[in-house]
Amino acid sequence: MFIQTETTPNPNVLKFLPGRPVSPDAALEYRTIDEAEASPLAEALFSIEGVERVFFGPDFVAVTRAEGPAGWTGMQGSVIGAIMDHFSAGAPLVRGDAAAAAEDDHADYTGEAAEIVAEIKALLDSRIRPAVAQDGGDILFDRFEADSGTLWLRMRGACSGCPSSSATLKAGVENMLRHYVPEVERVEQSL
Repeated sequence: MFIQTETTPNPNVLKFLPGRPVSPDAALEYRTIDEAEASPLAEALFSIEGVERVFFGPDFVAVTRAEGPAGWTGMQGSVIGAIMDHFSAGAPLVRGDAAAAAEDDHADYTGEAAEIVAEIKALLDSRIRPAVAQDGGDILFDRFEADSGTLWLRMRGACSGCPSSSATLKAGVENMLRHYVPEVERVEQSL
């Protein structure tokens, strides 16, 4: 098995490509060792000193390292080893019921707001999320406040904590959404 690596716009995140599907049905993010208990691979990655966050995309694993002078020196080989061991063993990505956890946990919308939210989600899924996934990240719908026209999005993977994420959100995502969905007046990042 050969695992390729790619840099991302976030210097603390590397994208690892194992050459096979990782999480094709839903992107998964683990921000703590406690959350990682749901996934054998995330747990193995968190056991590596310096791993701060793990994100599984359709065909990649994005790993966030803690800030430090050593950078990726020494860590990269350990991460590749953990990923290789996981896939070679044929272990599941997630344990039991964790695979069925819903990503879309926002409030239900009705009437015109429901139509606007459906339009926003379709645009996110067709144009924005695929582009962001190429950089090892993801953007999820959080909520839409129709009265103010404010759309709240959650950044994950390499996008979370990336120095250029604010520019991407404002210059790229906000402009596109405002163009196609005039009810969106501004886009903000959820924490």
